[in-house]
Parts: sequence; structure tokens; C-alpha cells
Amino acid sequence: MARLKTLGTRLNECITSRIQTVPTGSWRSGKTSSQRGYNYKWQKARERYLNGNPLCVYCERIGRVAAASVVDHIVAHRGDMVLFWDQTNWQGLCKTCHDSVKQAEEAASRGG
Repeated sequence: MARLKTLGTRLNECITSRIQTVPTGSWRSGKTSSQRGYNYKWQKARERYLNGNPLCVYCERIGRVAAASVVDHIVAHRGDMVLFWDQTNWQGLCKTCHDSVKQAEEAASRGG
């Protein structure tokens, strides 16, 4: 029985540690992903875009070939729905580049 209690505690710690918090005052705070624009309409547009742009542009720049799985906004839209839907502001990235290189670029541009 003690093992189950321990497992429950560890499971809660794991779940809590994986929750990303949104900074107070952010345009995203208090909004679901659907409210931020990432809804069914976005999923269909994303799918069409990736079908036409199947490779990661960051990987291509360094001579590597990788499938794009993320439609990234080149300029962060920060809730501006005109910029959000502007396809000239989209690029296909692999998850690795999106979660590392792109995030580092955005953090540097924010000064932190």
C-alpha cells in the first residue's frame, strides 16, 4: 500500500513539473489554445501549409533534411489575428528546431 501512495506523490510531482506557466500580463494568460487561435480552422490551415512546405527551413539552411511538423510564426503575433493568419509570416520547422533554436532566438530578442 505504501508504494501506491509514493507513486501517487511522484505522479503529481511529474504532472506539476510539466505544466508550463504563462507569465502574468502575457497576451496568452487566461486563454485556452483555441481562444488564442489554435482551433480547428488553424489545424486545417496548418495541415495544408505543411503539405505544401514539408521541410524544416532551419535544417535546410545548414544542409540537413528534416520534415517540418510545426508551422511557426516568423514574427511572433502576440495575439494579433491579422499577423496570426498572414501566411507570409509562416514557416515550417521540425519540432527540434522550433523548441530549441527558434525559442532561443525569441528569448534573445526579448532580452532574456
